Amino acid sequence: MNDVIQKIKIGALSVENPFFDSLRKAYGNEKFDIWLQKKSEEEAYVLKEEDRILGFLYLKDERESSQEIIPNFDFKRRLKIGTFKIDAHGTVLGQRFLSIILRKMLNEDYNFTYVTLFKEQTGLISLFEKFGFKLWGYKSNGELVLYKDLVVSGDIYKDFPRINVSNQNRRHLLSIKPEHHTKLFPSSRLNTEKNHVIEDLSFTNTSEKVYLTNIGDVQNMFPGDSVVIYRTREEGKAAEYSAVASSLCTVVEMRKTSTFNSLEEFLLYCGKGTIFSREDLINYWQNKSFRYIIKLLYNVPLNKRIIRKNLIEKVGIERVGYWGYKLLSDGQFQKILEIGEVNESFIIN
Repeated sequence: MNDVIQKIKIGALSVENPFFDSLRKAYGNEKFDIWLQKKSEEEAYVLKEEDRILGFLYLKDERESSQEIIPNFDFKRRLKIGTFKIDAHGTVLGQRFLSIILRKMLNEDYNFTYVTLFKEQTGLISLFEKFGFKLWGYKSNGELVLYKDLVVSGDIYKDFPRINVSNQNRRHLLSIKPEHHTKLFPSSRLNTEKNHVIEDLSFTNTSEKVYLTNIGDVQNMFPGDSVVIYRTREEGKAAEYSAVASSLCTVVEMRKTSTFNSLEEFLLYCGKGTIFSREDLINYWQNKSFRYIIKLLYNVPLNKRIIRKNLIEKVGIERVGYWGYKLLSDGQFQKILEIGEVNESFIIN
């Protein structure tokens, strides 16, 4: 797979790599080295640039009780975030790793996941809390124990990556060009894009995507609404077979660009979630190129992409009209979930 994040056997990594120094210091040199050796045949998610490690994530299927954690853990199946470390380098890599964790949690039917962190790891603690982790207690060595279960909070970030369809919010279809699609939605890469390399970029890694448009109908989009991302046709190919519904998102907010008081406020709002460069954004602001900005949470790719032909014939979307944006009925949205083979664990009914 052409992705900068790879699953690699832990034993294939150099134990002398400076990336592990802080972990060795936190847990003790000998203890950590023994752990690395013990886990040598197991796999971890790793981001590397040549010999430099930038991110490391080890997940464990745990079926045990624990007296080391207070309050104690009873015997239960859990997804343990065994080791998680990133070297901050400005690409919000933590959100991409967190998406891997939480999608694995739901796809593999866990109802509880947890992580232990030292109180000094304030950045990671804030990230986990933003996406729904709560304080369980402490380990005997003083580490905080944060956990996430499947209790519904009603907050789109804390419930992420699940999508709440039990409310009265609307459902929408929103189009994106092929050249932007997979850079923004890396887990939604098509089979025809095997040569596309998923890079370590801010707008790729973040779960918060920023969409700029002049489509007036997006004013119908409100926080909590569900969005089906529609990748438009490839140049030179028929839309019936090359244009596809690929992903599910949730609306965080829709804003008119006229509501921003300054360029800096506009740039700050776009943050790391837009595919456009700072220079592009400055140009768009100065020329009033886009009237609306939509902030989305990228929840989950469809397991089966749905071609336009089936969106028309099986889902019931009208062929006529502009496909840049369409309002979907609840029935059409449910049909997309069904044909797209979305794991029911991702849906809050």
